[in-house]
Amino acid sequence: MKKMLIASTSTLYKGDYLEYIKSELEVFFAKVDEIVFIPYARPGGISHDAYTKIAKQAFKSIGKEVIGLHRFDDPENELKQAKGVFTGGGNTFLLVSQLYKYNVISTLRELIFDGMPYFGTSAGSNITGLTMQTTNDMPIIYPPSFKTLGAIPFNINPHYLDPVSGSEHMGETRETRIKEFHTYNTIPVVGLREGSWLDVNGDQITLKGDLSARIFEQGKQPYEIETGSLIGF
Repeated sequence: MKKMLIASTSTLYKGDYLEYIKSELEVFFAKVDEIVFIPYARPGGISHDAYTKIAKQAFKSIGKEVIGLHRFDDPENELKQAKGVFTGGGNTFLLVSQLYKYNVISTLRELIFDGMPYFGTSAGSNITGLTMQTTNDMPIIYPPSFKTLGAIPFNINPHYLDPVSGSEHMGETRETRIKEFHTYNTIPVVGLREGSWLDVNGDQITLKGDLSARIFEQGKQPYEIETGSLIGF
C-alpha cells in the first residue's frame, strides 16, 4: 500500500528547512532509521554533498539518519535496499533526467507501490504525478521523457500562486499556464499552495496543511477544495 507525503515546498517564508512539516515527518518515518535522500534536483546548482548536508541537519533533529543516493556507484541497487526515501526540490528537468540516467525511476516507482515511505518536496513532488509537464521550472536540460512515477492519478503544480488582486501585472498566471496545458492534455492538475501537502495512504489521498488547493480539470472551471478533503478523479 502506497505511503507518501507530497509537499508543495521544503521551506516556508522566514522558516527553516522542513520546519513546518517536521512533526508530520516524525510520525511518517516512525519505523525508519535511515532515509535515502535523492539530491539530483540540486537547487541553484549546489553540489549533491551540500544539498545532502542540508537534509541531514533537518532530519537529525527528529533522530533520523540521511544518506545521499549520489554517493553510490550503483544507485539502483542501493535504492532497492531503502527503507524510506526523500526527494528534495530544485529543477524538475534536471531531477527527471538524472533519474533516467541512473536507471532508478522504475525502481523508485516499484518501491513506492510496494509501500516504502516516500516524501517529496517541490520537484520531488512533481515526479509523483503522471508527468512533469506542470512544473514551474526552466528546461535547463532535456530529459529522456516527461513521464514520471505515476504514483498518483494526476499532476502537481507546486508553489501554486494566486493572481494578486489589483495588480497591474500583465504576464501569465499559474492558472493561465495550466489552462494551456489542458489545451493538449486531459490529466487533472492539483495546484498545491506552499505549506500544503498530500497524505497518500494506498488509494486515499488527503489534502493537509492550513490552505485550500486549486483543482484544474480539462473542460471545467477551476475550483477549490478545503484542507482535509479527499482527492479523487
